[in-house]
Amino acid sequence: MDRNAVVVDGTKPGAPQCSSDPSDQDLGPLDWYGNPLGRNGVLVFKADNVAVENLTACNFLDGSGGGGNQIWWNGGYESGQIGLGPYLGQYLSATSTYFQSAQQPKAEYGIFASNSRGPGLIVHTYASNMADSSYYIGACPDCNAVLADGHAQNSAQGYSGTNSGGHLVIAYSEWDGNLNGISTNSQNSEGPSPQSGQCPDAERGLTGNGLCTYFIGNYIHDNNNPNVPAAGQAALGAVGTGLLVAGGQYDTVAWNRVEHNGSWGLLLVPYTDFSNPPLPPANCAGGVVPKVTDPLPLGLLAAVGVTCYFDDFGNEIRDNFLRDNGFFGNDTNGDLGEISGLNNPGNCWHGNFDPKGVTSSPANLQTTHGTCGVANQGAGIFDPIGLQLSCATHAFGPCTGLPGNPGYPQPTQAMLLPLPPQPSMQDPCEGVPSNPWCEKEYGEKD
Repeated sequence: MDRNAVVVDGTKPGAPQCSSDPSDQDLGPLDWYGNPLGRNGVLVFKADNVAVENLTACNFLDGSGGGGNQIWWNGGYESGQIGLGPYLGQYLSATSTYFQSAQQPKAEYGIFASNSRGPGLIVHTYASNMADSSYYIGACPDCNAVLADGHAQNSAQGYSGTNSGGHLVIAYSEWDGNLNGISTNSQNSEGPSPQSGQCPDAERGLTGNGLCTYFIGNYIHDNNNPNVPAAGQAALGAVGTGLLVAGGQYDTVAWNRVEHNGSWGLLLVPYTDFSNPPLPPANCAGGVVPKVTDPLPLGLLAAVGVTCYFDDFGNEIRDNFLRDNGFFGNDTNGDLGEISGLNNPGNCWHGNFDPKGVTSSPANLQTTHGTCGVANQGAGIFDPIGLQLSCATHAFGPCTGLPGNPGYPQPTQAMLLPLPPQPSMQDPCEGVPSNPWCEKEYGEKD
């Protein structure tokens, strides 16, 4: 009946609501080795047509058996199969008040949907303080999903989507105070790969470009926070990046407002996967298995342990409003950035606007890459922007002392945001069967 008062609480019974005290955390039952298995909050497992509405979930932490998900529609995680149909989430809040370190139990995901064919709808939601991402939609080649009117704050990633594409819309939402605002990627994992927004069945899509995955109408700003809870690969995100497409293909990024992200506003890069190849059906589909005998850069990537390399291509970045991005002031920081190989089709950039003039690396992207469907390539991974990207991720240390480069914000101690009150459903009783709170059938009250 009240989104802010109905709380699915991961802390121990009797503890203060969503307590941050370490002694109040419930880490779940123990595995055979005496380690906590972790817990999930609201879990919809392979059950179609389930709506989760008008509530808050908090402090569900991960462990040896997974977990750490506050609200999760799960169609078969790591199965490589689609096991879930329609779902609905609205007027939801997901957060955590507890984080000690990346090596200890932590909240990983806020609002999460995986392995679903949809249609799925997630609207009027808020999520924060997640060590991976506030929102995640993944492992669905044709997701048939819409995420709109969301707000993500203080997480390693505001949104993350691995191997998610087809009909997918991330729209009219706010992303701020995160390490990265929005991130989507290909990965050699269950799903299957790659992340591709190409329309199925030769459809033309909303803008007639043959693409059906859209990041549109979002407000992406001030994602410069190194002191978020962060763990795993999410902790290696490039601080100060508004929207990142990593090895993603055929996505449309349009009509967004992208402001005050210190590294790059909008960035396209390859994805280099170091993980051991998983069980079938994952087989580096859409990517390249590098060999040490390959020419650069693939040969070197193979030598350092990259098992699958996904290039980024076919993406259209158009008509975004940009302002005050790249203020960290390092070489290549700015509004737009692209690292990619020679692809047909390449990526295209056009109509993006900054009142002070669009900045990009390579320079003049909207001139050299302005026409869609034309073979082109961005900077190389060993070019200055590639080196700057490694500095922004802190993958090889802080990169301090480089001539003319002031560096990137360094993490000190994770800080968690309190959960602000959120609007509830206007009439929670509408359309529900008779119950003690809604006095007559179908929500009719005296």
